[in-house]
Order: sequence, then C-alpha cells, then structure tokens
Amino acid sequence: MNSNNKNNLPTVIIFGRANVGKSTLFNRLVEKNQALVSNIAGTTRDSNINEVGWRGKKFIVVDTGGIIDLPKKISAEEKPGSIEAKVQHQARQYLKRADLILFLVDAKTGLLPMDRQMALFLKKSLKETKKIILVANKVDNHRQASESAEFNKLALGEPFPISAATGAGTGDLLDLIFKKIKFKKIAVPGGEGEMEAVKVCIIGKPNVGKSSLLNSILGYERVIVSPEPHTTREPQDTEIIYKDKPIILVDTAGISKKGTKTKGLEKHGIAKSLKALEKSNIALLVIDINEGITHQDAKLVEEIMERKVSFLIIANKWDLIKKKDPKKYSNYIYGSFPFATWAPIHFTSALTGSKTNKILDLILEINEGRKIILGDSQLNKFLLRIVKIHLPAKGKGVKKPHIYEFKQISSNPPKFQLRIGSRDDLHFSYVRFIANRLREKYGFLGTPIGIEVDKGKKVHGKHEN
Repeated sequence: MNSNNKNNLPTVIIFGRANVGKSTLFNRLVEKNQALVSNIAGTTRDSNINEVGWRGKKFIVVDTGGIIDLPKKISAEEKPGSIEAKVQHQARQYLKRADLILFLVDAKTGLLPMDRQMALFLKKSLKETKKIILVANKVDNHRQASESAEFNKLALGEPFPISAATGAGTGDLLDLIFKKIKFKKIAVPGGEGEMEAVKVCIIGKPNVGKSSLLNSILGYERVIVSPEPHTTREPQDTEIIYKDKPIILVDTAGISKKGTKTKGLEKHGIAKSLKALEKSNIALLVIDINEGITHQDAKLVEEIMERKVSFLIIANKWDLIKKKDPKKYSNYIYGSFPFATWAPIHFTSALTGSKTNKILDLILEINEGRKIILGDSQLNKFLLRIVKIHLPAKGKGVKKPHIYEFKQISSNPPKFQLRIGSRDDLHFSYVRFIANRLREKYGFLGTPIGIEVDKGKKVHGKHEN
C-alpha cells in the first residue's frame, strides 16, 4: 500500500456492494470529479486513490472496485483470470492494509442479503471490527435516517447517515474519521516543504499494454490488467517517490477513433484521458511494436504535441519481435512520426518486465530538460556559432533575414524568442535548425521547444519543434 503513498499517510477504504454510491462518496471526500459515476453495477473496476486534507491532517482514501459477486474464494469454474476475479482480489488486498474502512450501505434500498454476506466477510477477514465505520448512504430526510436503523442488525455499530450526492453529513463523517485515525509525523523528502510532483500520463490505444506497463514499473498490481479493450475506463493516479523525487503516474483509458464517437462510459473515460494529458508534464506513449504503427498512434502524437507535453515513446511487446533490430525499428517509428524525432524511444516488454526499470530514470531526465533555463549570454554565443555554420534562410522576398536577438522567455516547457528585422522573413526550416542545434548543445530530451519569431514588436509566427 505504501508504494504509492508518498508520505505513509493513513489509508481509508470505501467498501461495499456494487452501486451503493462508493464513487460518489469518494468524489465528495476528495472534492474532485475523479471517479466515474453511473448506475451500471461494476463501473469502477480499478481502485481510485487520492489524498484528503481535513483539520490540518491528510490521509489517503481508496474507492475499491465495484464488487458484483459475493467476496469468496474464486473457484476454477468462476474464471480466476476474469476482470471480476481480479477486482475482488485487489479489493481484498486493500482491506488487509487499511487503517480504517467505511462500509457503505444503501439506506434507500434497505438491508439486503449481500450486505449481510459482506459484513460477515469483513468480520472473518479482520481481526477486529474497531476500524470499520458503518455508513448509511442516500439518507435525504429524517424518515430515511430512522429507517437506516435496520442496519444495526449487521452488528457493526450504529449506522452513520449521509448523502454523498448532496454532501449532507459528510463533514461530520470526516470528523469521525479524524478521531479514529492515528496520524503519524510525516517526513518530507529533501527535508523542507513538499516538492512538486512530476505528472506522467500513460497513454495509447486500447490493449497496447498501458496497465501492464504501470504494474511492471511499480512492481505490484496497482491496476487491473485484461486483454479486453477499455478495461481501464478512468484515469488512475499512483504517486511514488523515486530517487527522492515525487512522480504521479496516471494510467488512462485506451483512446481509439471509434471510442471518441461512442456514447456512455467509454466516451467519458476517453475525455478524462485527454484531460489528464492536458495536466501532465510528460506522456508515455505506449505503442504495440509487434502490431505496428497505426493512424491512431499518429493522432495521439498530435494530441500530445498540441498540449506541449514532453513524451517518451514506449515500444511495448518487444519480446514478441523475433529479429530485434532497434535501429531498424527506430527508423520505422520516426518515419511514422516525422515531427517527433526528438522524442526518445524505449523498447520494452511490460509482460516480462524487460527494461521497464529504466523508464523512471528517463522520466526524471526528461523532466530536468523541461526546466532548463539558458541565460542571454549563453544564447548570444550559441547564436553566433550557429549563424557561422548556417546563415539564416529567407522565407518570402529576396532579402536575407538578420537575427538581432535570441532569448529564452519561459521554461517547463522551454520557449524562446527570435527577433528579426521588421521587413525580414525567416524560413520555418531555419527555426527547426535552431531547435535541433539547441537539443544537440543543451539536451531538452523528449521535450517540445517553442520558438517564437518576432518582427520588432509584432509577432510574425510561432513554431513548435
């Protein structure tokens, strides 16, 4: 549990049968619309995880996957490799490690046999029931509050009435959680304050191995893996500390051309994936190298570059390639992504774990490249050197353009400005030449370099390279 919990924060698990409002309560507690909410049983397959702050303290809250069947030992006839079996296995692992469990029941539906069976399961699984809070959800009035008393039959204490949808009673619930949790002193890496985490989005078409890659990087089963497309239907955040630096890894739903046109959960999941990409510093673009590059892969490169996100191309399923020739396959990939030849390629196998241990190092290296800041004197020397190598090429007209100034105007990602004469015109290929020389000299691994061409006070054009 602590692998994705950067400060060893206490963990609170939301547990209950399917469709009692676990995801709604999770969203209410974390004050974000992170978990998908629908009336379809089993919508939440993976476990949503986020941090909650209350009364000056923090804890982790986990929305376990919707458990459709009774939590019992999976027999061979029940397909132990199925998604449902994996959901139940994952939920059990969280329950064992929890500091506190919110056992959620539905006050409107009333006490059901499944509630009784799950209560029995909890009692058998845990040494003591002191860390269980029985929470009666969907209590919208006093009558429903009194009717929720029937849940006393579960012998898990007095049911705590709330309405996750409206927020009624959730503040009092947080107060109760605060009283029951034993908070520890938190050690922050580096000693002073919190470091800003590197946000990394794992993106790709359905079924290219995104969830398997995340699990391989982490070394344990954080997300559910299945050959069924769209198993991951919402972004999953996992925060880790690597070499004293916080990294947030986000596994997203597979994005397909067909999926963007469909309705329902898949379409919402894809929209969340693109939103997660928007907020990321780095993207891991996972492609199935055994299947080959498709138009949809190229479209995802466009989505990444439009958002000025740094990225690393993960050529997954490398174990399936019989004649392994990295140079040949690199040329093939760059030939398919001609405007992203600055993005590094990493050949790996999420299934076998081959070379996945190097990905975190590459992430840190790319992140450092995003933050590079070059001084005016450095850039002046750089400009003098490259102009000697290759004179500025003109765009329109007959006059050779003259570059008066070259400076960096922002970082993370890096952005530069070229100032030329008011009547000059610089060819776009020369802007790309400058970007390539910047990479050769200063790095900027896997990071888009923005170069703005300024004609005096008027911006002539903007280029991303």
